[in-house]
Amino acid sequence: MAMADRVNTEGLRYAQAVAETKSFSAAARAYGVTQPALSNGIAKLEERLGEKLFDRSPRGVTPTAFGDRILPLIERAVSALDAVAAEAKRLTGPGEHKIRLGVSPLISPPLVARMFGMVRELPEPRGLVLREANMQELRADLVAGRLDIILIPAVAAMPRFEHRVVDVEPIVVVTPDADAADSGTPGDAAPLELEEAGKGRFILVPDTCGLTTFTTQLFQAREMPLRTYPGEAAGYQVLEEWTKLGLGSAMVPRSKLSSPDVPHRPLTDEGREVQISFEAVWSMDSPLSADLLRLADNLAAAR
Repeated sequence: MAMADRVNTEGLRYAQAVAETKSFSAAARAYGVTQPALSNGIAKLEERLGEKLFDRSPRGVTPTAFGDRILPLIERAVSALDAVAAEAKRLTGPGEHKIRLGVSPLISPPLVARMFGMVRELPEPRGLVLREANMQELRADLVAGRLDIILIPAVAAMPRFEHRVVDVEPIVVVTPDADAADSGTPGDAAPLELEEAGKGRFILVPDTCGLTTFTTQLFQAREMPLRTYPGEAAGYQVLEEWTKLGLGSAMVPRSKLSSPDVPHRPLTDEGREVQISFEAVWSMDSPLSADLLRLADNLAAAR
């Protein structure tokens, strides 16, 4: 029988507790067992692993050199076991099973609202737990299984995951340009060609929500230099405020305008409307994969 098959999970938990508390007695109290019982559990674990994990001295408990290498693995193993139990409880427990949805700040509220409505129309109606975060966090949480599905700009590949474009949105350039400011109705302002827009400089936000990545990729695709203001705006409203100060122009999805009255011009590339695409990303290995696929397909069909 392989050693891994004979390792007792109780011993792993005891070892993790001793590593955290640096005390056998404190670890025993935390688990509600006697100190001899905890010590015996760790001794059996050490016997199976082949080396001691801890040294005891009057100054306390310290990991051995072997323990320094093994204890981080034990901590990850215990966390994984807890995650398995938590996920199983979530999927099999009483009550409705909730779908954990992560969204980028760049996602429009109407798209999120459509998602809420479609979740209720699934063959087995579910609840939706919503989390907004930056793209890197959302991608990491999807990989780790802390989210079931994410809605993000389609600007970076995620191999081995399912993707479906669920929305597209026109890009506009916020600018004090006279063609936008003097038109009376900003939405009727003359389109701005990308080549012309590239002669000015753009104010960017930190490269976390996907907008800066989209802007950079757009200019790279046309082999055009992207001239930027040396500072960064904290959010989309700040972009508008800084544009009013004459620091540069700003490129945003139309839904991110704080008001339709904000001076802006539609962005075109050789006469074609420039759009940003948003995608749903999920794993087909998810126990909820059938519902996630249905949701993504319904969102795509509704755009």
